[in-house]
Amino acid sequence: MGVRSAFDSLRGGGASQLLDRVVQDGGFSVQGKRRGWFGGLMSVAWLSYMIGPVIQAWVRADQPTASLATAAVLAYAALIVGSFIVFRRADRSEPLIEHPADLRLWPVLAAMATCTAALIALLGPIALPTLIYVGVTAVFHMPTRESGYVAFAVMLAMLLVPVALPSLSGVPFYVSFVPVVVWAARQLGLRGERLAELARRQRAELAIVEERNRVARDVHDILGHSLTVITVKTELAQRLIDVDLARAKAEMADVERLAREALTGVRDTVGGLREVSLRGELANARTALAAADIEATLPDTVRLPDSGHSELFGWVLREAVTNVIRHSAARHCTVTVTEAGIEVLDDGRGLGTGLNSGSGLSGLRERVRAAGGILTLSSPEGGGVRVRATVPAVE
Repeated sequence: MGVRSAFDSLRGGGASQLLDRVVQDGGFSVQGKRRGWFGGLMSVAWLSYMIGPVIQAWVRADQPTASLATAAVLAYAALIVGSFIVFRRADRSEPLIEHPADLRLWPVLAAMATCTAALIALLGPIALPTLIYVGVTAVFHMPTRESGYVAFAVMLAMLLVPVALPSLSGVPFYVSFVPVVVWAARQLGLRGERLAELARRQRAELAIVEERNRVARDVHDILGHSLTVITVKTELAQRLIDVDLARAKAEMADVERLAREALTGVRDTVGGLREVSLRGELANARTALAAADIEATLPDTVRLPDSGHSELFGWVLREAVTNVIRHSAARHCTVTVTEAGIEVLDDGRGLGTGLNSGSGLSGLRERVRAAGGILTLSSPEGGGVRVRATVPAVE
């Protein structure tokens, strides 16, 4: 079930669709048995209040009554523990799914109700509250709707039986509401569990989307830059092949090297291992701009300021230089790097249609924004394009 469909179920379904299912069959794993024994023993502990009336029956030497009452209490305890072991779900791996009620649980509830009737007949009205265990067992082992029906039926029975049989009066009326209160508390807890699971799945989906976007940005930046330089160098080699064969061969060797580097970069990106540095991109920019006959003024790699944003500035430089080569028709490109930012300025044709909305610049804006910075594009007075990324200083 997807997160969106789960939210739709929360908004638009009935009671059984709005709240998490309580349990599912399959509690025979080691972990499920442990939880089943613990839950069953805790429930049996609440049944210990019947020990006093049974002991009194033995003290009165009423052996038939005492023996039958003892057997009924032990049977009740066995049914409770058994229900927690057999019907309690082994894990919570699918808390968003509401499974139908296990039909095998209905005979268990009927047997528990029979034990309650037997204890009432043997020990009197003090045994009437044991009917609560029928409702509580249903709450913990049945889906929302069915468990609600059982809890409500138990409440009505505990309210109406003393009215129909005054001899069974004496139990405080508010005890009758215990099954319904337990049902409501259980559903609130399960709803919180469902919302927590929805939040967890949303976070997982967002992480997947973010990783997909990262790969898309990296692949675009790597291939966009490399293929642009390959195109420029191929055109240059074609012009030189009849004029300067040695240089044409050198340019084609560079084309082969760039193609191999692009392939390696794509593989590293898919594996999450792609590393970009400002120094490396300055060297690539010098080669790419020279191949495009664009005069470059670049900072000395030895004297670069230590800003702590080398990788980010490398991505900015890569994308900006790619756009200069591809779109600007510039004759000169200047790169300036400071601790707080990087600026790439060209003297080309300026901001053209589509340049400001390209996927490369969109991905670059996301990178800079993720680092807490701002990416701006502008046209200086003399023409061209200025790409500037500013980031907060790293302490």
